[in-house]
Amino acid sequence: MLAMCPGRCSSWLTASKPVLPSSTRGYAISVKLAKPLPGKKLPRVFKDKKAFQYNWYTKILNGGAEGPLLFLHHNQFSATRLIKLRRDILTAANKTTPSLATAAIPASPIIQPTLTVIRTSIFGAALRDFPGVNLDAADQMIGDTSGNFAVLALPTFDPPQLNTILRSLERGVPPRLPKTPEELKKEQDEKNADPAQPGRRMKRVRQVLHPELKLVGALIEGRVFLPEGVKDVSKLPTLDTLRAQIVGLLSAPGAQLAGVLSQASGGTLARTLEGLKKGLEEDAAGTGAESASAPPSSTQTRN
Repeated sequence: MLAMCPGRCSSWLTASKPVLPSSTRGYAISVKLAKPLPGKKLPRVFKDKKAFQYNWYTKILNGGAEGPLLFLHHNQFSATRLIKLRRDILTAANKTTPSLATAAIPASPIIQPTLTVIRTSIFGAALRDFPGVNLDAADQMIGDTSGNFAVLALPTFDPPQLNTILRSLERGVPPRLPKTPEELKKEQDEKNADPAQPGRRMKRVRQVLHPELKLVGALIEGRVFLPEGVKDVSKLPTLDTLRAQIVGLLSAPGAQLAGVLSQASGGTLARTLEGLKKGLEEDAAGTGAESASAPPSSTQTRN
């Protein structure tokens, strides 16, 4: 029977064939120490492509000493959408003026932020081997989040620039709203419904991608920050302002002491001493008057 209708039956078989899930798997960034296995030597040595990626990720982590490293979890990003995301980051980074930029300094090429899509398994190994990182805090930052990750490396630590980039990411990729029960029921009914034209090949419908982007944490000057801490850091003033505030706090006691000494010098000092002399004389006069008005003692009364 199948030989009698090869075209129609093959179309029906193709349409009724279940769609298998993607073979790609998303892993979480594991910063826990690897379990020793028989026949495996520690530390692990990577070769070829993995060795290149390991060295590349180590170089990115070394750059974290100069600028923050933002860990981002992304999902359903097409190549075009990823290019737009990089452009939005560059636009936001160039909106703020560097704190040390003055007219006297000659113009030089400014290092731009770099967004790198990472391979989680190799990056986890590089993060474990990187010195000075609190692995417990890094494990708390990543948690059980699995999927696609990216690292945004900023050239310098500039809180206003960091705040501008975070707001640009929130506007460019807003968080997806949770689906309502009606929407979930509608999707389930469409999934279980019979095809509109049984026996014919179903038309291929291009999947509509809804990009998702979430800030997982950051590595700033060797310290691990959760998303709330990153937002608090982004609200700080520039380094120049912080330095000026520290200098003001340190110089305030000296300025107050100098003011007191300047007030006590010259005529002010003479008036101060004269007032102190008059006060002592008034106290002495008051003590003499009290002794003169005191009643006679008991021995004088008997005589």
